[in-house]
Amino acid sequence: MSSNIRPRDDPLEGDLPYAEGEQIEEDEEEEDDAVNLGAYEDEIYESESPSESGTESLTWISWFCSLPGHEYFAEVGEDFIEDDFNLTGLNALVPFYKEALEMILDVEPPEEDSLKIPDVSIVESSAELLYGLIHQRYILTRHGMQQMIDKYEAGHFGYCPRVFCHSHPVLPCGRSDLPGLDTVKLFCPNCIDNYSPPSSRFHGPEQLGKRVPYTRTYTPKIYGFKVSEHAKTGPRMKWMRMRPTSLDQLDRL
Repeated sequence: MSSNIRPRDDPLEGDLPYAEGEQIEEDEEEEDDAVNLGAYEDEIYESESPSESGTESLTWISWFCSLPGHEYFAEVGEDFIEDDFNLTGLNALVPFYKEALEMILDVEPPEEDSLKIPDVSIVESSAELLYGLIHQRYILTRHGMQQMIDKYEAGHFGYCPRVFCHSHPVLPCGRSDLPGLDTVKLFCPNCIDNYSPPSSRFHGPEQLGKRVPYTRTYTPKIYGFKVSEHAKTGPRMKWMRMRPTSLDQLDRL
């Protein structure tokens, strides 16, 4: 009976006996591996946090330009907005001008000023109006024109619907420098005519101004004389858009 009983401290068959110190070292290594694994998991969570905070760091200007129907806007630099000279006279056109400017620049207003505002939506509409007026001035600068040129050359604004323009790129513009008087139009430099945007989401009040497309318009001339706009070779062939009301008018065309 006693010969079949194995002592408690005897190793099993095929196992090697080890000292008590070696067992302690193996336990410590397992604990270190567990600690390293936990630190690795913490690094994973930390690496995911910047991507989550990327959406939180989106500026108001980038958010506003990314909205549907605002694709025609260029992103105005904050250094341009922070220059008071570039905003001369706009405080008389925009209600809650100070609060709207702080919203555009992502500046937290003081608590006493926020209590004076009856509704945040009023400041949001004022910020949209103010940004549109600032945008009119910004796209006349070198950096603003470069942004519009890049969009224009890439066909970002669309193409002329006229057949003989052969998909010539167009530029967004307005027929007034005052916002809200008309809807945005698309100007074709080839036929020198304005068109309505194809999508209804661009039919809101225009805030782009009327000066950019007409800053340097080519005027065709022959021996120094301007070509008539009513000529068939002129840039604006209105006769193609007019339907004759009688046979006599059809014969004259």
